[in-house]
Amino acid sequence: MMTAVRRDGATAGTATSPAGPGPEHASAMDAPMDWVAALSSDGPEHTAALRSLHTLMVRAAGHQVWRMRAALPDTSPGAVDLIVNQAADEAMTALLGKLHTFQGRSRFTTWAFKFAILQAATEVRRLQWQHREVSLRDLDLAIAPVHDSPELCAEGRDLAVALADAMHHVLTTYQRRIAVALLVDAVPIDVLADRLGTSRGALYKTLHDVRVRLRHELTAKGYLPGTQDRQTPTPTPQPQEEPGTTTGGTR
Repeated sequence: MMTAVRRDGATAGTATSPAGPGPEHASAMDAPMDWVAALSSDGPEHTAALRSLHTLMVRAAGHQVWRMRAALPDTSPGAVDLIVNQAADEAMTALLGKLHTFQGRSRFTTWAFKFAILQAATEVRRLQWQHREVSLRDLDLAIAPVHDSPELCAEGRDLAVALADAMHHVLTTYQRRIAVALLVDAVPIDVLADRLGTSRGALYKTLHDVRVRLRHELTAKGYLPGTQDRQTPTPTPQPQEEPGTTTGGTR
């Protein structure tokens, strides 16, 4: 069990193992009736709402860090408390910046927990990869999947060669390298975004374009079944490197 400690030294919350209570079991004794109104106000009500929100954020972040603790390079209580509090602070900043977008489709606390859980996961992955090189390598030669059946082996090799050929013909160099980093080398998307100085949204857009182009090409070649609502990709631009990409490793 980990106890997250606020920077003022007071115990802010406790994150338990996945088998125990999750962040939504946090005490709501001091929670405002209307979170948005309280957080948008001034004076004592605003201060109390911020304090309650921070407590909930710490619990949610602590719960997520506990779940991902095996990925941490340092699992000492002090290191864990620092990660939890940093994640809670960043999540609060992000939430307050988007407070006006809350539409009440779910409980406010459920909406808030998502900010803390996402930020905590991002912090853990960042630490996990901080000393690992991220190399934007191009596509290697296709390797045939191993099957006991000679027929399946031949089919797998044929599809792998077709996929590699499609990647070289319909994707830009940048798109191929992003696809290899995210889908083959399993680099977390937030880590890659940080290394390249871009956003998760931009990388998701690139990955979406990659999938659309490859599906269209493989369908046209008969390797995938056609669909009635198949998307038609936009014309392939000339290959070019985007800012922040190199053929070598990134920091």
